Amino acid sequence: MNKKHSIPFVMGIIFLLFSLLSTNVAAAEEPDIRAEAAISLDYDTGKIFYEQNSDEAMGIASTTKLISLYIVQKEVQDGNLDWDEEVPISEDVAELSENLDLSNVPLAQNEHYTVQDLFEAAVIQSANAATIALAEKVAGSEEEFVDQMRQQVEDWGIIDAKIVNSTGLSNEFLGDNIYPGTTKEDENELSAKDLAIVTRNLLQDFPETLEVSRIPEKEFAPDSSTSFDMENFNKMLPGLSAERNGVDGLKTGTTDLAGACFVGTTEQDGHRLITVILNATDHDEMENPDARFDETNKLIDYSLENWKQETVLAENDAIPDMSSVTVPQGKKQSLPVVAQDEIDLWLPTNKNEEDVSYHTSLDDEEIEAPVESGATVGTVQAQDEDDNLGYLDNEDAKSQVESPIITTESTEKANIFATTWRNIKGFFQ
Repeated sequence: MNKKHSIPFVMGIIFLLFSLLSTNVAAAEEPDIRAEAAISLDYDTGKIFYEQNSDEAMGIASTTKLISLYIVQKEVQDGNLDWDEEVPISEDVAELSENLDLSNVPLAQNEHYTVQDLFEAAVIQSANAATIALAEKVAGSEEEFVDQMRQQVEDWGIIDAKIVNSTGLSNEFLGDNIYPGTTKEDENELSAKDLAIVTRNLLQDFPETLEVSRIPEKEFAPDSSTSFDMENFNKMLPGLSAERNGVDGLKTGTTDLAGACFVGTTEQDGHRLITVILNATDHDEMENPDARFDETNKLIDYSLENWKQETVLAENDAIPDMSSVTVPQGKKQSLPVVAQDEIDLWLPTNKNEEDVSYHTSLDDEEIEAPVESGATVGTVQAQDEDDNLGYLDNEDAKSQVESPIITTESTEKANIFATTWRNIKGFFQ
């Protein structure tokens, strides 16, 4: 090559490589989420893609109702409640339903509403009085229902929850009907990560919740004197102001303390995501009412564009750096092993399988003969060592990134003469 032209050529190659590297770096750049707290994760595995102040407990407003909805559906599942069962409306609930400053559907004491009617009102219209009516139906009083809510989140491993009512309202709207020991100023508080745990459990145990949460508009109790046209506060649903394909839930919330909040879920590119926005800081009821949904869009886009799920070990694949295990007392003293299950690992898009490390552990310090083919002898876990986000604290989280180690051959126990001879040989080696 002519030396006169070689320098520009080399510089061009360097510039091209630098451009490609810059593209990869840009791909992993985190979004500017304008909210007090946020989190985004994969529903199936609990893999966290993004988090911002996600461990701090703060106001959650009507996203509280996700816990209430879980308990109501559990009561139906356990046979303690029927969807077509009528729910009595107390005087306090009827009065609260007339408060035009709150999200509600009108309720009358002399009307007939079913569990299904009120459940749909709580999901679609975020109806506060309807939620309290359900709480009273399930537990006899809202106070007793709050005790159930507290126990439920504790069962999920949430230890920093502050739950004072079933709706997420500030206690100031509940008159004298507040939980004993709480104040008029108290509201429910959880962290963004806590809400993600609540949501994942809700969708795992009651995926049919989405059949209601995806409804943009519906008439409440059409055969009653208090029928009401409901419009979903989740404006990301089809036909609404911030619509996005794939979004089918889940719950908004707004109070002065909590700000504008949204727990969202969407199914795109074969994966379901869960997102949480707490206190969208650009929210303005008149100028920017969709701020929480704008921030949710950022979370969704970032998660889909910057993370990929890859099969790093297929079923019956050889395990890196561990081709066999030792069986000291076996006829065969070494048995080949493989991964029993496929391991799918979430990785940043600018990484690949070569960036994955594997950690193995055996169930016993010494594997005893006899050993069958297909016997489980340990565990292999795949990990991206640079990933500091991890998974939600659900007990099944690690099962998505680990596999049992199994043998592919069998061996009987060696007889006493063979083991004695081995010991003698070992002594002189």
